[in-house]
Amino acid sequence: MKQLVIVSGKGGTGKTTVTASLFALTRNAIAVDADVDAANLYLVLDPEVQERHPFVSGQEASINPEMCSQCGICRDLCRFEAIDESFRVSSLHCEGCGVCAAHCPEQAVTLTPTTCGEWFRSETKSGPFIHGKLGIAAENSGKMVALLREQAQKLAEETKRDLIVIDGPPGIGCPVISSLTGADMALAVTEPTPSGLHDLKRLAELTKHFTIPLKVFINKADLSPKMVAELERYCEEEAIPVVGHLPLSPVVVRANVAQVPLVDYSSGAASMELRRLWESLRAELGLGE
Repeated sequence: MKQLVIVSGKGGTGKTTVTASLFALTRNAIAVDADVDAANLYLVLDPEVQERHPFVSGQEASINPEMCSQCGICRDLCRFEAIDESFRVSSLHCEGCGVCAAHCPEQAVTLTPTTCGEWFRSETKSGPFIHGKLGIAAENSGKMVALLREQAQKLAEETKRDLIVIDGPPGIGCPVISSLTGADMALAVTEPTPSGLHDLKRLAELTKHFTIPLKVFINKADLSPKMVAELERYCEEEAIPVVGHLPLSPVVVRANVAQVPLVDYSSGAASMELRRLWESLRAELGLGE
């Protein structure tokens, strides 16, 4: 199957709105919300959860006071200062590196796997949906993204789906890299602002590094014709195709409030532009009708 990742340099560019509509138009796809630190695609897709599973990643140390001789080796070696004067481990500071357990002469330290959140398999009107949610202040978002993509690929093979549509995290960090690795195409949703241009340049460098074809879709395109021109000039210089312009419209907000993908909510100009976008991407990905 093919994998299409929708990305943005920062939050709030309309990435999720675009993802929900593309998913609604695909007919034979699976959606993944890889923005696990601030998941919101479910708000538009209104899923019905079929399965829920704990996300276990990393480990946390604990010290058995009956076995501990309070020699102080673990405290001296812990670079995170997670062990207090009473030789208790702070779950807030422990990174689970295991150095305390490796050097404890009494073998009083136990490393326990930690549950960092949950992941779900759901059904929506548009098709299957794989998504997850990290716990508050939990780490390992890149690992959760990798898990969600793995589960989506398994489900796609089982159900003979030909496309996975991934709502990627914003930025260019670890979870974004985890979203992009091995993808067939990336679609950058940007907006006509100086920060939009700056963030697009960073995304272009990232996708170029991983040799992933990049397309650009400009949201709120009538907000600043001058910045639209600058975005298009940059894309032309870098040979990055601009595949559409979405006008600024209150109907987008109304569709999101109604928890309905824009293309199912309206047949206006914004909806038609998203339909044209899908036809362009579908042809580029080599997918059938």
